[in-house]
Amino acid sequence: MLRKLRFPALLMLIAALLVAVGYWNIRPESFMQQPAAVAPTESPIDFYVLNARTVQFQPDGKRHYELTADKMEHLKASDISLLTRPDLYAYRGTELPWHVRSERGEVAAGGSEVELIDQVRVERTDAKGRPTILTTSRMTVWPEKDYAETRQAVRIEAANGVTTATGMKAYLDDGRMHLLSNVRGKHELR
Repeated sequence: MLRKLRFPALLMLIAALLVAVGYWNIRPESFMQQPAAVAPTESPIDFYVLNARTVQFQPDGKRHYELTADKMEHLKASDISLLTRPDLYAYRGTELPWHVRSERGEVAAGGSEVELIDQVRVERTDAKGRPTILTTSRMTVWPEKDYAETRQAVRIEAANGVTTATGMKAYLDDGRMHLLSNVRGKHELR
């Protein structure tokens, strides 16, 4: 009977030794210091869209505008959307749209203001087939007001000549442009 108890006692002794060695290897200070948690870096962009396309219609069913962009990124903190190569056709209910392009764009919260940046190009062909092309480096557009402006150099190529200026205010609803300074023109009479 003693032999039968010796083997379990030996196992108990080995288990007790392992527990004791494990206990002595654990340093009390390791319980005091918590490892610094590495916070995940939060991206300022909460979503993005590749090959974005948006079409908006007027209440009567006619197209108001069609916008495409290679990439759209939305900044969570400011509610601003960044556009890469925006390309806009602004129909505003007509069959002759304004075609607006740039390398980059920033759309304010709610779409109330659009900043077009780098190689801005605005094109329109009138009912008689005459093209007008406006180029500048930067332009701000207020879509709901049908208004745009820039303080940068502007070049306007029309059927009858070329006009350059520094700064412009454009009233898109009636096609008026107010050039602010350094206005120069070369026009052909027909």
